[in-house]
Amino acid sequence: MLPQCLKNFNVRKCLTFITGMVECLFFAGIVLGWASLGFLFKAQGFFGSFCVNTTNTDGLQVQDCRGQDEQFSLVFTIASFLMNFLTLLNGLIFDRFGTLIARLFGLALHTGGLLMLAFATPTLSMLVYPGLSCIAVGGFMLLLTNMQVANLFGAHRSTIITVYNGAFDSSSGVFLLVKFAYESGISLKASFLFLAAGSIHHLLRTIFLFPRTTIPYPLPDNYKYGISCRRSRKTNGTVETDSKMTMDDNPPDQEELKKTVSKYINAFAFTQMCGLLVAPIHGTILDRHKRKPPVPGMSEEEADLNSAIISFFLTSVLALLFSICSSIPVLPLQYFTFVMQMIDFSFLYGGMTVFVAVVFPPCHFGKLYGLITTLSAVFSLLQYACFAVVEELLDGDPLYVNIALTVLILFSFSHPLNVFLHCRKLASQRAKANTSTATKTVTVTEVESMVSLT
Repeated sequence: MLPQCLKNFNVRKCLTFITGMVECLFFAGIVLGWASLGFLFKAQGFFGSFCVNTTNTDGLQVQDCRGQDEQFSLVFTIASFLMNFLTLLNGLIFDRFGTLIARLFGLALHTGGLLMLAFATPTLSMLVYPGLSCIAVGGFMLLLTNMQVANLFGAHRSTIITVYNGAFDSSSGVFLLVKFAYESGISLKASFLFLAAGSIHHLLRTIFLFPRTTIPYPLPDNYKYGISCRRSRKTNGTVETDSKMTMDDNPPDQEELKKTVSKYINAFAFTQMCGLLVAPIHGTILDRHKRKPPVPGMSEEEADLNSAIISFFLTSVLALLFSICSSIPVLPLQYFTFVMQMIDFSFLYGGMTVFVAVVFPPCHFGKLYGLITTLSAVFSLLQYACFAVVEELLDGDPLYVNIALTVLILFSFSHPLNVFLHCRKLASQRAKANTSTATKTVTVTEVESMVSLT
């Protein structure tokens, strides 16, 4: 029979995990579903003032909406940049002030962003910029503070981290649900207000299911957390519509084109929701060594790194496949591209989070995690530049840009190679140390034998 205090702790940590799944799955990463939401905003006429009338080469009057498309691209570029760039600030806040302050800060941003989108209109289109950015930054703070929940589960630590990252990826499907609700007659304002009301759930979790500071690893004996207990001692894809539409288009053809775009947006959103299914598989790969007897003399960090090599290698392979498929101008093939993007995204963020958690001390997790995502934010700014190059210089053909990005992805294979060489070096040092120890043991035994004979 388990002691009552241990039973209570097990119930509390399971409740913490389950409610964390709800938070990551339905709130934290909803910004990743911008493709679905942007489609609705465009249909409502947001940024419509950027469309201009012009004449094409056939002398027909057309409406050029490339400026409008650029605004929607720029909204997501800025939001994703700030989400990653400000993760360093989020990490510093988390490490310095603890869970309570960090989560309250993230909740304020996330809720404020949802309210901005709720009250945005075509005449107030610019509210979309701060609204989506606040949702992105606040949502990533929710994910960051949930990562420490994995410390409660010991041997399944890597699995929990990857599952939360998978739930974060899958939350992109929330805006797809908002799209379906809108098509069923529910206004965007009502949907955003409903999502904003979810902050009550997040606030209750912050008070009752988290410590004021952080969850340590490894857990000390008799560790307790939450408001009822005293504290113990001390983790993009968009489908572009045709930018030029003739004013004399045949209505049935135009209707078919919206239907087509909507179908692919829905398919993309559905595949993103499946990230939660991939995450446990990734976690199993990372934690597989913990089901085997430990290798004598091998540290836990070295064992974790050895298991992570195949994860890092698969991440690079998936990214390469995704980039190659997206470069092939065959529309049905993009269904497979969506799947590759979803799997790679889950592996990328989950693997990166586990790597930081394994290699570096827990007290620096927030800062280092934030530093890595900040660097990725700097590079994410290139997506708007790539969009501009494709539209302005390449006449809408992204082939050469895709080829350049595919070449860049090849450099990512240096990471698993570096970790592999590092593990081989550690194994070599361990073998030499074992040989030296064995030699000393034999020498001592021989001396003892000589002394006994004498």
